[in-house]
Amino acid sequence: MEHRDAYRSEAALVTAIASKLGCSPDSLRVWVRQARRGGGERSGQSSAEKARIKALEREVREQRQANEILKKASAYFAPLW
Repeated sequence: MEHRDAYRSEAALVTAIASKLGCSPDSLRVWVRQARRGGGERSGQSSAEKARIKALEREVREQRQANEILKKASAYFAPLW
């Protein structure tokens, strides 16, 4: 991004730099977008936010499963009291 002014467009920049790095322009474009999101330059969720949301969703799913197990155990043992 430091050489942004030397190119007529971001597409030209990404294409030129990707060939120097030996990767595809699409891969580099994705990395640039992720870096901008992570740095707050671009709207959207950063990689850290996505990972945190995924972990929280997993935790919620596990809690719901545990609650279902407890409900079934409660219903099973209720007649015994």
